[in-house]
This record gives sequence, structure tokens and C-alpha cells, in this order.
Amino acid sequence: MLSNFHTHTERCKHAYGTEADYAETAYTMGLGILGFSDHGPFPDEDMGYRMDFNELPLYLSEIDKLSEKYKGKIQLYKGLEIEYHPKYMDYYRQLYDKFNMEYLALGEHMFTSTGGKVKNIFFAESTKDYIEYAENIAAALETGLFTFIAHPDIMFLNLHPHDKNCDKACDIILSTAEKYDVPLELNANGIRRGPRMYPEGMRLPYPYDRFWKQLSGSKQRVIIGSDCHTPEQIRDNSVIAAEKMCMELNLNVIDNIFTRS
Repeated sequence: MLSNFHTHTERCKHAYGTEADYAETAYTMGLGILGFSDHGPFPDEDMGYRMDFNELPLYLSEIDKLSEKYKGKIQLYKGLEIEYHPKYMDYYRQLYDKFNMEYLALGEHMFTSTGGKVKNIFFAESTKDYIEYAENIAAALETGLFTFIAHPDIMFLNLHPHDKNCDKACDIILSTAEKYDVPLELNANGIRRGPRMYPEGMRLPYPYDRFWKQLSGSKQRVIIGSDCHTPEQIRDNSVIAAEKMCMELNLNVIDNIFTRS
């Protein structure tokens, strides 16, 4: 893998290392592309585990400086991993138009339920929440503002047994990604979490085999994301394991989210 578009920094309050640390490590490791995608802040709401809104200009200016420093050596991109909430449509557009963001990775941790309540997918009450999670992803992709879907199968870290709601949620995500030709990220951080016991036995929380097997041999674009929270994780054993998993599943892996092949 010659690229990584899922990179966090110490600004998100649960990662380590500065933008400069990640750029230097990526260059040393031989990557051609590094995309920064720290957890995106919201201007009027603190959803936790992300940079403060007033840090956003500093984050972007630092990446700009590093882009000049490493020009001709490694391509750096400015991005954010951020949730979709309908009330922030103008803000998402401002991130591109005002802040010159180059991409937004859709990372649905917090999502808006049909009743208007904001829920955390890490604490799904039942598999019915999976469907609402998937419907939020579909609504986000319809806007055309999100470049790829980060860890689309992260809902399966919950301990609920697989049922028809799980199948429906997967169908919604996969069909919408195909419709709008948006890459899906196979996320190495789930591999770092290690196997654990689920109702069906020992498995990784994600990547979830039943989700990814549906894409075997298809043209659906897949990006491998390190989801690194330390510079050393940019390309570690978990990323290598993710690459092997993609090969075994015969997935259409791409290196660059901005290309169509």
C-alpha cells in the first residue's frame, strides 16, 4: 500500500504525534500519499474526542507548510473524518469553500436517529440502530460531499447476534456506495483491536467478513485505511494484515481516493 488517507494527530485528544511526525514517518516508510483526516470539529457543538473548532485553521496551515517541505517527495492532503448531521450542510460546504479542505471521510460514530436523538454506534441498543446508522450513511452520500466511507462495518463491534436487520443495514450501505461510486474503507484499526468473543464465536470486531465477502470480485472501489493514532501505525502489521485480507477476498483495492480505477 502506497498511501493512507485515514490519519489522526494529537489534536483529537486520543492520538499521539504532530502533523510533522506523521509526515516524516510516512516519507521514511516510503509512502507516496498521506492524507490527514483528524476527527472533524463542529462549530457549535462538542461531540468529544476531536480537535477544538478553533484549532482547525492551525491544523490546515501546518499541513500546508509540510506540503511545501515535502514537495516532490510525498503528496499530502488535507481532510477530516467527520459525521453527517443534516443540520450542518452549510458547514460541510464551508469546509471545502472557506477552509480549502480536500476531502471529507464519512466516519459515522455519532448519528441522528429518526426521532432526532443523536446516538453513538459504539453503544447500539439493538440491531435496529444498525439500520438507522446505514440510512444516515446513505443520506450523507446523496449530498455528494463525502469522499469515502470510513469503517462502514464498525457497527459490528457490538455484541448483538447477526439478524435480518444486519443484512438490511449492509444492503443499504453497499447499494448506496455502488450507486454513488464512493469507496469503502477496510479499516486496519479493527484488526489492532484484536479478536474477541461474539455470539457466533471469536472474530474481529471489524473488518466484518460477512460484509466484505459480498464485494468479492466486484468493481466496488475499496481503500485500505490505517486509521493510525500513532505515527508508527501508518504501516504496521495490522495494515499488512488488511492488505492480505483484501487479496484473499479479491477486493478492488485502490491507492488513491481521487481516481476512478
